[in-house]
Amino acid sequence: MKHLEEFMESKIERIKQLKIEKDAVILAHYYVRDEVQDIADYVGDSYFLAEQATKVPQQTILLCGVSFMGESAKILNPDKLVLTPAADADCPMAHMATVEKIEEIRRQYEDVSVVCYVNSTAELKAHSDVCVTSSNALKIVKALPNKNIFFIPDQHLAHYIADQLPEKNFIFNDGYCHVHAELTKEELLRAKNNKPNAEVLVHPECSAEITAEADYIGSTSGIINYASQSDAKEFIICTEMGVLYKLQKDNPDKKFYLLGMHQVCPNMKKITLDRIINALENSETKVELDADFMEKAHRPMIRMLELSK
Repeated sequence: MKHLEEFMESKIERIKQLKIEKDAVILAHYYVRDEVQDIADYVGDSYFLAEQATKVPQQTILLCGVSFMGESAKILNPDKLVLTPAADADCPMAHMATVEKIEEIRRQYEDVSVVCYVNSTAELKAHSDVCVTSSNALKIVKALPNKNIFFIPDQHLAHYIADQLPEKNFIFNDGYCHVHAELTKEELLRAKNNKPNAEVLVHPECSAEITAEADYIGSTSGIINYASQSDAKEFIICTEMGVLYKLQKDNPDKKFYLLGMHQVCPNMKKITLDRIINALENSETKVELDADFMEKAHRPMIRMLELSK
């Protein structure tokens, strides 16, 4: 055990050394491994990471998350070196919309705003009007002058926002996050029966039958903040299991339960300390995007940051 701890410590020291040498900052999502969250300079949800990427002074940004997060950081910082530790850490939902469908909807609806969840590829962002995250989608869509909203790629977040904005006409896409979409009502009711005093905290990427059972619905950071402020001592968590590390760290006197051990994003878990060291040493996993592409995708990303204020 002692040898393992010393081995881990040597990796952490190497990362600290490389950060200085490369003028690098490490940004990590709540869904990555515990040890990766530990060595990060900033840990947060998609909105926080996108916003923070525009504020850090370092010339190298190491984004510990799936590929669209690295692309978002590069779009917002075209002149900086952006690295992703695992080039194969992709997000299936990010690809669950098409440019052809966007163009088709624009032809059908004269007054339409294409609202693109940041969990999407740079190509989709470049063909959209504004980007959103789960924490600011309601505020941003409500502020848009357009009545018609084509929300891509996630159908569940779109329906959650649409239910709160009956004055808007939503056109839905059929994308989804497999981690959230696979949670079932039967599992949740069983968990509630086993833990009757627990509050249910749900991410809006979950289906309507899950959100209907929630005591709170919100982004990853929203779930963390709610749990910390709530008087409850037990919580059933309906999102990716990586968030448990922060929840338990901030609330050692509270208990958190999952619906099952399948609440895991395998792509997020591909990011390891070894891959972080390799990325900083070799810069092989740098994010590269076409300049024209970045310029087009930059506008909806900046509009998101502006409308979120």
